[in-house]
Amino acid sequence: MEHQLSFWRKYVFSTDHKIIGIQFLFTTLFYFLLGGFLALLLRWQLGYPGKPMPILGELFPQSMMVGGIMLPEFYNALFTMHASVMIFFAIIPILVGAFGNFVVPLQIGARDMAFPRLNMFSYWFFWPAPLVAMVGFFLEGGAAATGWTAYPPLSAIEPIGQTFWIIAVLLVGTSSIMGAINYLTTILNLRAPGMSFFRMPLTTWAIFITSILSLLATPVLTTAMIMLLFDRTLGTHFFLAEGGGQALLWQHLFWFYSHPAVYIMILPGMGIVSDVIATFSRKPLFGYKMMVFAIALIAFLGFIVWGHHMFQSGMNPTVGTSFMLSTMLIAVPSGIKVFNWLGTMWRGSLRFTPAMLNAIAFVSMFVIGGLSGIFMASTAVDIFIHDTFFIVGHIHYVLFGGSMFAAFAGIYYWFPKMFGRQLNDWLGKLHFIGTFIFFNLTFFPMHILGIGGHMRRIYDPTQYVHLQHLQPMNEFITISSFLLGLAQIPFIINIVKSLFWGKKAERNPWQANTLEWAAPSPPPHGNFETPPTVYREPYEYSVPSREKDYWPQNEE
Repeated sequence: MEHQLSFWRKYVFSTDHKIIGIQFLFTTLFYFLLGGFLALLLRWQLGYPGKPMPILGELFPQSMMVGGIMLPEFYNALFTMHASVMIFFAIIPILVGAFGNFVVPLQIGARDMAFPRLNMFSYWFFWPAPLVAMVGFFLEGGAAATGWTAYPPLSAIEPIGQTFWIIAVLLVGTSSIMGAINYLTTILNLRAPGMSFFRMPLTTWAIFITSILSLLATPVLTTAMIMLLFDRTLGTHFFLAEGGGQALLWQHLFWFYSHPAVYIMILPGMGIVSDVIATFSRKPLFGYKMMVFAIALIAFLGFIVWGHHMFQSGMNPTVGTSFMLSTMLIAVPSGIKVFNWLGTMWRGSLRFTPAMLNAIAFVSMFVIGGLSGIFMASTAVDIFIHDTFFIVGHIHYVLFGGSMFAAFAGIYYWFPKMFGRQLNDWLGKLHFIGTFIFFNLTFFPMHILGIGGHMRRIYDPTQYVHLQHLQPMNEFITISSFLLGLAQIPFIINIVKSLFWGKKAERNPWQANTLEWAAPSPPPHGNFETPPTVYREPYEYSVPSREKDYWPQNEE
């Protein structure tokens, strides 16, 4: 029983899916802030190259900064660790690990995950990984400096920090596989009576399909990482040409995982946003089954388009054409989802809570990111904009404008259920307004830089004659990025303040219709006082009339 557990078993080495979800949430939020801090260091260098960094320069050893001025080697390590932290250690685990763990068993009426101990291990394999990756900052030679893509041959001969980076990614991959097995087993076997597949909310559907992606794609990345580790430590030559290896093999293996990984990062966000928009539009989700099929089709197509990252590699034009067409085809199910979200909001009784505002921002930013992706799907256009800041702008619209706005929406939406307290509405809206404005001021100009020929991953743009006229825009982006960082302060204050002094939450403060709101806030051990039986479709009614809508047994 819950009351018999010690503090360590209840809150630290917990097997309760809700506690594990909260552990993932706070850990990933910390790494999100850390990744953002690394990004600000990058932007300072690009906006004001050669200028000392006030105060911050004193925090780093002499091998990284000279007189507060960043060294090129440190810059390379920074953009590698920024991208790695945000993708592997923040976005994927907050959407899948935090919300998947907390929400899925509640939404399907289960008492817990199918494998509680495996669930605990999935967290304990994850949280040390970023620390392992960043050990390289304190070792001779520095941290990994080959980008989050870690292309050989450079990644096979870089300093020891690259080895620690590989180990960190292996830890995260193992955690992801454990989680995927658990989600699939739980959703397939532990649904409450009456909870058929097409009665599951979109968040659960998204986690289910994402888990299939993770289970199929992550072992490929794990294999590639082990091969690269062998090249570095055992003298093999999988990717080194001097021993008969092929660097291009790495690109195939890496992108076979990493393009599905884009959808691992975005599909759970689509599910969260679907539930939030339906709740605060006071309407059923428009085209529910088509939304499910669209998520499944996006996941399938995500597996057969990895080659669009390799248009510059010299592939056969016929193969390139097939990758181009399949990439463009993803716009179809993505368009279905956008129109269905708009259809849900159309003539609805909209409530512009912080959760709803972030969900709407997700839709609009995802549209912009998707449209810029169509440009890159065309081989001829991609050859021009490849490895420019156009790509940087695009991926941030998809992953920050998409995934992180969805994560914010999920936090504002489920915080009352997680902690039994309400977040402050005014601080939530202030956080949204600042984030939305300065996000766009930071990342939209990057598309213009890219079209102007501004390469990514360069240390000092002023050294290139053809980029000097773009430097004022770089300075503008840097100022906007610092303001974007400051915009997160109301969010941090809101979380901390509401955890201790927030208004007590009702069982169902949003009058939502999915099953998690039938449990107390916060849910007890075992989740439900009475085992639920489901009698209706999701989103069918805007407001449940009485508790018996979910608990017909209570009338007896």
